[in-house]
Amino acid sequence: MKNVLIILDGIIAKKLLYRIIETNTRTNIYDIIYSNDYILPEQKPTNFTFYKFDPTSFSKLKFVLDKVIHSDTLVVLNNKNDTLSVIDNIKNIRNNLYITVYDNWDLNIKDEKIHYYKGNEILANGLLEQLPNIPVLAQNIGLKQGEIMEIKIPFGSSYAYRYVGSIAQKDWKIFALYRNQILVNVKPSLVLKPNDIILIIGKPLVLTQVYSAISRATGHFPMPFGNNIYVYCDLLAQTKEEVVDIILKAKILHQRMKNKELIVKITNPTTAQTIHEIKGLLEDLKDFTLEIDYINNRISDIITADTKRFDIGLIILTKNLLKYTDIIVDILELKIPIFKVGEENIHSIENTLIILNDIANYKQLSPIVFDIAGQLKFNIKIFNMDPVGGKDQSSLLGHLESLSKIFNQKIKVISSDKNPIKELEKEKNIIQILPLRRAMFKKRYLNFLTTDSDLLAFDLTRYNQILIPIIED
Repeated sequence: MKNVLIILDGIIAKKLLYRIIETNTRTNIYDIIYSNDYILPEQKPTNFTFYKFDPTSFSKLKFVLDKVIHSDTLVVLNNKNDTLSVIDNIKNIRNNLYITVYDNWDLNIKDEKIHYYKGNEILANGLLEQLPNIPVLAQNIGLKQGEIMEIKIPFGSSYAYRYVGSIAQKDWKIFALYRNQILVNVKPSLVLKPNDIILIIGKPLVLTQVYSAISRATGHFPMPFGNNIYVYCDLLAQTKEEVVDIILKAKILHQRMKNKELIVKITNPTTAQTIHEIKGLLEDLKDFTLEIDYINNRISDIITADTKRFDIGLIILTKNLLKYTDIIVDILELKIPIFKVGEENIHSIENTLIILNDIANYKQLSPIVFDIAGQLKFNIKIFNMDPVGGKDQSSLLGHLESLSKIFNQKIKVISSDKNPIKELEKEKNIIQILPLRRAMFKKRYLNFLTTDSDLLAFDLTRYNQILIPIIED
C-alpha cells in the first residue's frame, strides 16, 4: 500500500474528494489536509486521515509529512500564492517527493518531480472536443464515467508473466499494451510483464475491481481466473466416501487460499441422511454456499452456468467424474483451473512439483506455481529429466529462476537422464501442477508408447494435481 498526501481547498475540492472516495480501492492510505469543513464527506473510509489546518503552515505540514513516507502528493488549491507557498514548503521538507499540482495560473517552476495539471488547458480541450471532426481524448469517451482505464502491471502481480489469452476477461477487455513506451499488438499469446501499461475497456465498476486485482501482489490464486472455489459432487457417479474426501480437501484449500467463498454443488441426491452429513462437514465454515440440483442436468451445463453465477476460479473434480471425457471437453472451454483429487492427504503435502516438458506451456503456468506454493507454504521441486535426450530446457530453467527471485521463493531443481514418471512415483506428499491440455481427455490405446510426461502423470491417481489452462498451439 502507498501513502498519498492530498492538500485540498477551493471550489473543486469537495467534488474531487468525493471522486477519490468513490474510486477508493483501499490500495492506498490517504492523508487529507483541508481548511474548510464544507468539503468533508458524510462517510470517512478507514484508509483516510483528515487534518484541518492552513496548508501554508510549514510546521503543521512538516508534522504530517514526518509521520510516514508519502509516495505522491496532490495539491489542489484555489489561490496562486498559497499553491506556491505549499510547493515551496513541501520541497524544503521532502525534496524528492513527487507532486501533482492543479495549475490555473501557468506556474513555471522547473522541477522534474512536479507535474502540472493545467485547468485552463483541460477546459479548452474539453470544449474543443465538442466541435465536429476533432479526435476525442480517452477520458471523454462513452458515458464519461471511466469506461477506459490505464493500468501498470506491478512486480509480484498475479497478472505478471501471464498470457493474455489465459486471463478470463469477463465484462472487460485488454485492447492495448505499451511496453517501453512502444505500442505492442495485443494477441492471446502475448505475455504480460512487470511495468507493462495496459489499456482496458469495460464497465466502470468492473474496471475498478480489475485494477484492484492487478495491483495486488501475488498470492491470490485462484485469481485472476475467478474469486471462488467450486466443488462438484454427483452422488450417483461417486461413492459417499469419495464425496466426503473431496469436500474435506476443498475445505483445506478454501482455508489456506485467498478465495472468497467455497461453493459446493450436489447433484443426483440420494438420501436425506447423506445430505445431512454433507451439511455437517460444512457447518464450521462461514463463507460457503451449498446447492442441491434435483433436475439432473448435464455436468457441463451445470458447471458452465455456475461459473458465471459464482465467479468460479477453481473447479474441484475427482477421477470418476474426469473419466466422462465427452462432457469434460466442454468444461475446458471455460478456461478455469481444475483440481484433480488424488489419494494423498492434503494435510501431509510438503512440496509443489512440476516436471519440465513443453517450454511454451510451462512458461504459461509458471507464475501460478509460485502463487500456489506461496499460499499453501509448500516448497517448489522441479524435475528436469530427459531420458531420451535432445531437450534443452535452459531457457525455461532461467525463466523459473528469475521468477523465484521476484517472488522470493526457493526452488529445488533435480536434473538427470532418468525416467521422470518412475522418479515421480517415488515421491510422497506432493501436489503436482500440470498444464490443462485437451490430449489428457482423449483415449490413448497405446499409452505405453508415449513419452509425454504430462499425459503419463495425469493418468496417475495417487497425487493431487492442479491443471492450469494454457493456450495450445
